Amino acid sequence: MKVVIPGGSGQVGTILARAFLAAGHEVIVLSRQDRSAPWRVVRWDGETADEWCTELDGADVVINLAGRSVNCRYTPANRRAIKESRVRAIRVIGDAIARASRPPRVWLQASTATIYAHRYDAANDEATGLLGGSEPATPDTWRFSIDVATSWESAARESITPRTRKVLLRSAIILSPDRGGPFDLLLRLVRCGLGGQAGDGRQYVSWIHDQDFTRAILWLIEQDGFEGAVNVAAPNPVTNGEFMGSLRAAWGIRFGLPAATWMLEIGAVLLRTETELILKSRRVVPGRLLEAGFTFQFPAWSEAARDLCERHRRLLAR
Repeated sequence: MKVVIPGGSGQVGTILARAFLAAGHEVIVLSRQDRSAPWRVVRWDGETADEWCTELDGADVVINLAGRSVNCRYTPANRRAIKESRVRAIRVIGDAIARASRPPRVWLQASTATIYAHRYDAANDEATGLLGGSEPATPDTWRFSIDVATSWESAARESITPRTRKVLLRSAIILSPDRGGPFDLLLRLVRCGLGGQAGDGRQYVSWIHDQDFTRAILWLIEQDGFEGAVNVAAPNPVTNGEFMGSLRAAWGIRFGLPAATWMLEIGAVLLRTETELILKSRRVVPGRLLEAGFTFQFPAWSEAARDLCERHRRLLAR
């Protein structure tokens, strides 16, 4: 199988490329920069049709992850870059697929679980979940993130690719033991004694173990009738307090200093990021995956945390 991953040079793309390569598939990553990798890397700018388009002709799968990172301050310039980089990439990919004589049979388009409302009362699945943006007293930065997600999905739906099935991946935070990723950052806090709850700790964390993520992607590729939005998340989201408590237990640390909301706001400014990534309650469940019979190897966070910690320890020992 030939798999093309636009924007695949980051953590998520690396997780996928590594899994596809290990399974014996051909992997091509489209990147804005030349870089050394075990798979082939082809240059593109994310908005101009060029020689990279030939890679889509005859490919089996395209998984588009392209877009400016949201881990930054939401200044006007950054907001524009975040949104435009996603929409332009989708449009140029859609055009390339439409022009291909042998287009990919499936297009998996990155989206995000952030598209759902901030809530504590019930979980969001694809059928009954509430899209966010209209909650009372919603911060402007949170509304922006939802606007980005809906624009992302709208651009993909508007692309006319009649011979290519489209799936929108509303992914939760993907956790792997790789250095520099979200799990690595959280574990550093725990190891430094700072791994307590964030804010009041009531906000839900939706997550997925990296091995379940790659298994879900492979499963979605094989399901010929599966289209539209799908929540790619473990079936058991937990509160931030529970999440950090289980992570501390998995690493063997009893106590972690909590961080009040005002501390997080100051820290976000210093780190040039936004507190939404920590404080928004993302209570998302994979309704469609479960209904269609997909099974998770790591459905519970406590088990996933233990596995990730063990794998992280092995990486540190190298």
